[in-house]
Amino acid sequence: MNATPFRLTDRAAARIAEIAAAERSAALRVAVLAGGCSGFQYRFALDGDPAPDDVVVEHAGARVLIDPASLDLLSGAELDYTDELMGSHFAVRNPNASSACGCGTSFSVD
Repeated sequence: MNATPFRLTDRAAARIAEIAAAERSAALRVAVLAGGCSGFQYRFALDGDPAPDDVVVEHAGARVLIDPASLDLLSGAELDYTDELMGSHFAVRNPNASSACGCGTSFSVD
């Protein structure tokens, strides 16, 4: 894994690698956008190639692309994947979030 302030759990890496192989995509892009219930929201999308200024996080055969502006809000965060009775999803554990919405995809910072 590259030296970066953003980490992937083994579960997240396994699921990203599985999805990327099935969709013939190179990576999962994780971005932070303005909006959502609490001010910012996470966006996940398959992406083919990194932009020149992207940070590329690699772990256990998975690749995640993050743009520099999003990385500022994701510094120290960890991407996990949960597969529970109520559904499966990617979840970001973000130490920069001062509060989060019940949906789990929206957060605010102080």
